[in-house]
Amino acid sequence: MTDFFKGIPPLRHEGPKSANDFAFRHYDPDEMVMGKRLEDHLRFAVAYWHSFAWPGGDPFGGQTFDRPWFGDTMALAKLKADVAFEMFDILGVPFFCFHDADIRPEGASFAESLRNFEEIVDYFGTKMETHRTRLLWGTANLFSHRRFMAGAATNPDPDVFAWSAATVKACMDATHKLGGQNYVLWGGREGYETLLNTDLGREAEQAGRFLRMVVDYKHKIGFKGTILIEPKPQEPSKHQYDYDVATVYGFLRRFGLESEVKVNIEQGHAILAGHSFEHELALAASLGLFGSIDMNRNDYQSGWDTDQFPDNVPEMARAYYEVIRAGGFTTGGTNFDAKLRRQSLDPEDLILAHAGAMDVCARAFKAAAALIVDGSLEKARAERYAGWDEPANAAMLASGTLESISARVLASGLDPEPRSGRQERLENLWNRSV
Repeated sequence: MTDFFKGIPPLRHEGPKSANDFAFRHYDPDEMVMGKRLEDHLRFAVAYWHSFAWPGGDPFGGQTFDRPWFGDTMALAKLKADVAFEMFDILGVPFFCFHDADIRPEGASFAESLRNFEEIVDYFGTKMETHRTRLLWGTANLFSHRRFMAGAATNPDPDVFAWSAATVKACMDATHKLGGQNYVLWGGREGYETLLNTDLGREAEQAGRFLRMVVDYKHKIGFKGTILIEPKPQEPSKHQYDYDVATVYGFLRRFGLESEVKVNIEQGHAILAGHSFEHELALAASLGLFGSIDMNRNDYQSGWDTDQFPDNVPEMARAYYEVIRAGGFTTGGTNFDAKLRRQSLDPEDLILAHAGAMDVCARAFKAAAALIVDGSLEKARAERYAGWDEPANAAMLASGTLESISARVLASGLDPEPRSGRQERLENLWNRSV
């Protein structure tokens, strides 16, 4: 045991009237909602990078956190893991997620970095034998080091492409070894700054080939989890190739991978792409791509990805409504890809940030579930499109031609009147419930 979280007890559900900061008010993992435990619906995960590797910097200032495990030694990497699993126990989270660079010190060579990584992966394995928290997904950091300044899979330098492929192989091996349920590809620098030095067609072909190798390797090693792409717009590159769900779908269709890969959708990225979170979730579900989510928020006045913990119940309820409509999570879950504010220095802050976010998500999920069970919104949606269920209209859509439809209109004397979308009525229904 370390003493980093000394004096902080495991969090328990005490109900909405509790005055205890270190308690859940709305998240009871064993509460049954729609016939399933709340923990099994939400599938919470802690992001290793923001919680344990991030030093507290921002684009205008450097490190503010002084964690006892910060440093480039294996002993400190293991201390970090000890603290991490203690926090997982305090929160009672079922999952965590990591990048390779989060968990091991950088070596002087690829081989040394790989040895460091594999040693910590084995250390994780021993921790998981005595702790209940499991791996939701692993991924590779192909964006922080200066070698990735022009991308990884899309890099004009074949050596960087090769380095990236070797890194992904190692991370997929580790994820498989630890029983991870997904593997995520996050193209943080898969984009370009200027067309003056960019060959769009070549870079797209490289990205497609890279993803095909990932899928092939998944099957070769017998990894049963889901391969996920995380859409990422405009930041840090001016143009990102995986801008949003629609862009990712077009890319997957282009390379014949739409049945092999799904998406991990982040709330903050959806906003940066000019969408709502629920739009991206609904679109992914309609395309058969829904996989998992990163739950965070942006500061809507700042215009960049601030990765803050969620605090808006109605906003999150819209998201979880679409998650439920999509059939809920299978291998995916709710990963808190969120970080403390630079001034939140204390160990207690790290616990309370997650606890508050878990309560917000639980409250939002239960509100969304109640609306699903009530059925009024879905009934209104079905009524709006009911005309298409009539046999003649269904046949028109399935096999009609412009000539046959024109003849139908002329013969029937159709003169359709517009019908209300009833938006305000449905918004009132939503707000009464949330």
